[in-house]
Amino acid sequence: MSLFIGIDSGTQSTKAVVLDLDTRKVVAEARHAHSLIPDLPVGHMEQHPSDWITALDTVLQTVARRIDRGRVRGIGVSGQQHGFVPLDARGQVIRPAKLWCDTSTTAECALLTRKLGGPKGAIRRTGSLILPGFTAPKILWLKRHEPKNYRRLRHVLLPHDYLNFHLTGNYFMEPGDASGTALMDVRRRVWSREAVMAIDPNLADWLPALGSSDGAAGTLRGELAAKYGFPKGVTVSAGGGDNMMGAIGTGNVSPGVVTASFGTSGTIYAYAEKPVVDPQGEIAAFCSSTGGWLPLLCTMNVTTVTDHFRSLLEFDHALLDRAVAEAPVGAGGLVLLPYLAGERTPNVPLGSGVLLGLTQQNFTAGHLARAAMEGVTMGLNYGLRRLAKLGVKAKEIRVTGGGARSPVWRQLMADIFGVPVVAMVEDEGAALGGALQAAWCVARQEGGTKARITDFTTGAVALDEGTRCVPNRAHAAHYLELQALQDRLSLALRDVFPIQRKLADG
Repeated sequence: MSLFIGIDSGTQSTKAVVLDLDTRKVVAEARHAHSLIPDLPVGHMEQHPSDWITALDTVLQTVARRIDRGRVRGIGVSGQQHGFVPLDARGQVIRPAKLWCDTSTTAECALLTRKLGGPKGAIRRTGSLILPGFTAPKILWLKRHEPKNYRRLRHVLLPHDYLNFHLTGNYFMEPGDASGTALMDVRRRVWSREAVMAIDPNLADWLPALGSSDGAAGTLRGELAAKYGFPKGVTVSAGGGDNMMGAIGTGNVSPGVVTASFGTSGTIYAYAEKPVVDPQGEIAAFCSSTGGWLPLLCTMNVTTVTDHFRSLLEFDHALLDRAVAEAPVGAGGLVLLPYLAGERTPNVPLGSGVLLGLTQQNFTAGHLARAAMEGVTMGLNYGLRRLAKLGVKAKEIRVTGGGARSPVWRQLMADIFGVPVVAMVEDEGAALGGALQAAWCVARQEGGTKARITDFTTGAVALDEGTRCVPNRAHAAHYLELQALQDRLSLALRDVFPIQRKLADG
């Protein structure tokens, strides 16, 4: 009888689930919140990695009290993608981590893009554009803006890799999360020499070797095993980025499945057996953490936007749902461009929120709430349509994250996406994915080299059919027109946003 622990360290909290592999059921869960560093300049989003360690320790101790600790065989860690954790020669954190949602690196993106031969050159060498959310420009930002800190740099890790380092003492990266650095040739699953040299030749020595996604980052350090009461030699699997682990946790490990995550950010992704490189660079050509590829669309503004509106209107989640349900489809002509934190897809890092169409008739709490929910969902639909043009077409979308818990929002998703949506029985998809990857890793370590990830997702990953929503044809037709209007609004304001940001910064 074996237990596997999955950890998901996100922007707002760290979650843990314990999977009983024999019953394929989650038998324990825990969560601990952490927060952003407050009062930073506009565009700067940072966290203290020590907060992640505290949260990790808390959730591990919590679930340990609820299980037979002696049955724990493996741990798999999921983490927010793209964050830059700079370490010195002793493995000590040099400064706070710059996160996926940090947009302070636009100048560095331009510099790196130019060195790589422009946007087409960047895509040719790495498979992606150099975007502010990615890790590479954050490293160059440190070199340009904090040279004293940069001189101490000897190890570069991503958030989930840093947690693996804490658990095992090993520096390790796997292709899934590493493909979000913009330092990797995603087609060949190796570091891109050109991208690394564009920052610093020494960087090649500061990046860990790329291991296999079905391998192990190491074993749990002895002192930690004793602290939690776990057996010696507990395997810590390679882990991966939250989207890669979310793919495993939603069964998105073979062609034909599409997952949408409605959390702080929004993502839509699908498994592919070959690289899917977007010549326009809007779809990220990521690798999966199961040996394939994971073409992915990411928007930076989802539940943060709806939560801002909910707070402004003094609604709880139930009141927000009721207000949205009672407002008309299309919010009476209100269209929200939800770029409260800038935007990654489309690439508008200096963007800001815009509400178009206010009238005396629609200036109500319900209309505003519905415009917010519609606006962020159409933002994701922008990318879904781009995926379709690249040959990745959805017949059904599996939804996870906070937004997936709302029946009203699920119906709105189905109407905007134009395909059925369904939520999962276990909503902590990334944490569950970590547990499943750990089970896969242990099986392959023990001689089961033919073990497939689907051997573990089958039975453990289940759809909650009671949540399924199908599109309302009339509503879907209305949203096609509204989507076209939002897209036009975004394009029309691209030249205006930098002026507005300059005025906002004084």
